[in-house]
Amino acid sequence: MTMNATPSHQRLQPEFRLLVLLVSIGFFMQALDTTIVNTALPAMARHLNEDPLHMHGVVVAYVLSVAAFIPLSGWLADRFGVRNTYFAAIVIFTLASLGCGLSQSLNQLIFFRVIQGLGGALLLPVGRLAMLKLIPRTQFLSAMSLMSLAGLIGPLIGPTLGGWLVEVATWHWVFLINIPMGLLGILVTFKAMPNVKQKEVKSFDLSGFVLLMVAMIGLSLGIEQLSSREYPQWVSISLLIAGILATIIYAYHSHMHENALFRSTLFKNKIYAIGVLGNFFARFGGNAVPFILPLMLQVAFGFEPFYTGLMMIPLVLGSLFSKPIVRPIIQRLGYRNVLLTNTILVGCCIASFSLTTAETPEWLRAIHFFIFGTLNSIQFVSMNTLTLKDLSQQQASSGNSFLSMIMMLSMSIGVALAGTLVNMFSHYFGPQHMATTFHATLICMGCINVVTALIFSRIPRNIPV
Repeated sequence: MTMNATPSHQRLQPEFRLLVLLVSIGFFMQALDTTIVNTALPAMARHLNEDPLHMHGVVVAYVLSVAAFIPLSGWLADRFGVRNTYFAAIVIFTLASLGCGLSQSLNQLIFFRVIQGLGGALLLPVGRLAMLKLIPRTQFLSAMSLMSLAGLIGPLIGPTLGGWLVEVATWHWVFLINIPMGLLGILVTFKAMPNVKQKEVKSFDLSGFVLLMVAMIGLSLGIEQLSSREYPQWVSISLLIAGILATIIYAYHSHMHENALFRSTLFKNKIYAIGVLGNFFARFGGNAVPFILPLMLQVAFGFEPFYTGLMMIPLVLGSLFSKPIVRPIIQRLGYRNVLLTNTILVGCCIASFSLTTAETPEWLRAIHFFIFGTLNSIQFVSMNTLTLKDLSQQQASSGNSFLSMIMMLSMSIGVALAGTLVNMFSHYFGPQHMATTFHATLICMGCINVVTALIFSRIPRNIPV
């Protein structure tokens, strides 16, 4: 039976535009803050009297905090209402941004980045949930398309804006720029977003939440501290063991606990299990590159922050270029062939950044970054659509939340791993060979990506697109 009575989508009606603007503000702030910091790290290090190679904690703290608190977002919105939760999120994010901008030490900055991550973890999921609950399905596609523009603009201008702010002002404005946008969002929230609640809310799985936090924090910080000279080696090993044990215990918990945040039944779906595992490992390199390259261009090659930010634009343009071609490629070649081939290509492209030097022509560097942006975007879109395509209606919300958490956790571990490798190779080659240090790191990250292709080889050959 066909259902042609209702059009697939309509233009967004005026009464919903303010809501979409509000959600877009939150999405833009969160997307901007994921990238704007990267080009400002060396300037932060100089002001705070820190080694630029030890600044990856600023990125890891934010991304890890986002990953840790994503499971909390849906329950809070159901329990206290989408407006109250979103309002709290934007207030937390704005105040934490002020704290970051006023920080006088690396520890203070990392503390406020964790708080900022809590706000960021709630902004996008709760905003998307509000749109899902309030906007008619016939207009939802138009609303999501408008909102997604904010998510594209953030990474596009983030690195360049960060580099420009460092040169014309100070690194503090990388965070202080969030305050006017946050105040606008606070003012609009009560006008644009009704406080929709669920009538019946299940009790929150606190024990599962704690286990997940221990697992994520243990794995990320354990890897991050491996090359640290501030703490003995047993600290990082203990963190890694705690993370692994918490993961194993949560796997049992998810099987036995009726109200578990993420039930083990999700992983009975073979495609979902492969997709989540592939997402986790294949994002290490892809998510670490926007952190490594700006650092390499400034610390190893001596480029200015603004120039470094400009060089990141081709990477984002490559991502935009890939959007209309991903689906035709998957339809023609199939998920298995695309992910097997593209995972290897992304890994080789990451490793090939080790061939770049300070003398590499700008046009060649721009093309190189553009190609990586294209391949990386094809990778992410292919993995995400494969992972979620076969989930049932009942599993869609839980499966999507778990995938979002895994994506942010993978970014956190990827940046932590890249920072650790940079520090280890720096100790080995010496500070006078910084280019070699970054080149060796990029080769290692690329090899990890290539090996991840083995996971995607488990995808059935004739899986429908």
